[in-house]
Amino acid sequence: MKVIKFQPDCAEFRRLLDRAQKPSPEIAARVADIIQQVRADGDLALCEFSHRFDRVALLPEELRVTPEEIDAGAAQVDADFMTASVLARVNIRKFHEYQRRVSYEHPDGDGVRLAKRVLPLSRVGIYVPAGSAPLFSSLLMCAVPAQIAGVEQIAVCAGPDKNGKIPAPILATAKMLNLTEIYRVGGAQAIAALAYGTPTVAPVDKIVGPGGPYVNMAKRLVFGQCGIDSLAGPSELAVIADRTAPSEFVAADLISQLEHGSGHEAAALFTDSRDLAAGVLIEIDRQLQRLSRGDLIRQALANYGAIFYCSDLAAAVDAANRWAPEHLEIIAENQEDLLLSVRNAGAVFLGAFSAEPVGDYFAGTNHVLPTAGSARFMSSLSVYDFVKDISVIRYTAARLAVAGRHIIKMANTEGLTAHAAAVQIRLDKIGGGV
Repeated sequence: MKVIKFQPDCAEFRRLLDRAQKPSPEIAARVADIIQQVRADGDLALCEFSHRFDRVALLPEELRVTPEEIDAGAAQVDADFMTASVLARVNIRKFHEYQRRVSYEHPDGDGVRLAKRVLPLSRVGIYVPAGSAPLFSSLLMCAVPAQIAGVEQIAVCAGPDKNGKIPAPILATAKMLNLTEIYRVGGAQAIAALAYGTPTVAPVDKIVGPGGPYVNMAKRLVFGQCGIDSLAGPSELAVIADRTAPSEFVAADLISQLEHGSGHEAAALFTDSRDLAAGVLIEIDRQLQRLSRGDLIRQALANYGAIFYCSDLAAAVDAANRWAPEHLEIIAENQEDLLLSVRNAGAVFLGAFSAEPVGDYFAGTNHVLPTAGSARFMSSLSVYDFVKDISVIRYTAARLAVAGRHIIKMANTEGLTAHAAAVQIRLDKIGGGV
């Protein structure tokens, strides 16, 4: 890594902006075949793909994890893990409780009734990555808001390990959340099963949860058959910091976001302090020497790691708004003022002790966040993702007699004469013909 003088059009910054993974025609074709085979062959296709991709031989009746397996997995985790997970669930629930939506009614006179009925989705599928990093925390982040929303049926899919088992932390988390419908199915085939159903897996209304390129492509292709939360890309972190920021903290946070392993994760520091920039370079090199995933992080740093020297922190905020990063840390004397200028970020972490992993695991905010610039128009996963609303309109003859001619005019202007006629026939009946 090196320190780069920031310019909005510099090659290194454009590289960050352009890093979003484009849909691959090859992956799209493979995933389309997987979806089609699952639709055609159901559970047998799921078993075949488990054998092909996970090297696990399963029978259809083994796709669903048994209650005994859930209990056994939960028994394998230690007490400290369960204490941390329970406290995290409390925090997540407490924060998301504020997002509850309620039905409302708007009386509009003349006996007219306008209303919204807010209802939970009936059935949701949660995809949990379970490969090199079993993301039990994502199960927490997806399931708790769904439960607050009132979703009655939650199905969980996670890929099995080489022994056909779901990682114990995921099973322990599921048991803590009283989730009993768990399938040892991963990858694109899991998304297909949740979307279209098989004899064992009932279809869902919406699929949520992060995944790799194949899972994202599958979510893209099944959208419309069911809903999806987002197309989450590799993780990204921007840090805005001044001379007061501890260089060891900044370095640790930058490299923490690069250990997921795809090589497409991104981390960048925007600072107006040359001393901080130099110190962070030294700290990155020192800290990498003792990390288990150091090689993966070095590769990601080479691909999408950068330190930008900015004329001032206002320019740094402008850069962050252009990037719209998934995570944004601000460590500066005037961090509260800078926050007011932030328009585009999935989540903002203020101050030296608000490390990004605090949000990933424990604070209570959701870690399923918009990536690849989508923070310009999307928000984090929330209770809102698990409800829908139905409009209710009750008009009266008195109100239609007043409003009918305006409705007819609008319909005729669009050339939709049958729409106009549906109102006119009522006006004729009540003596308000026009």
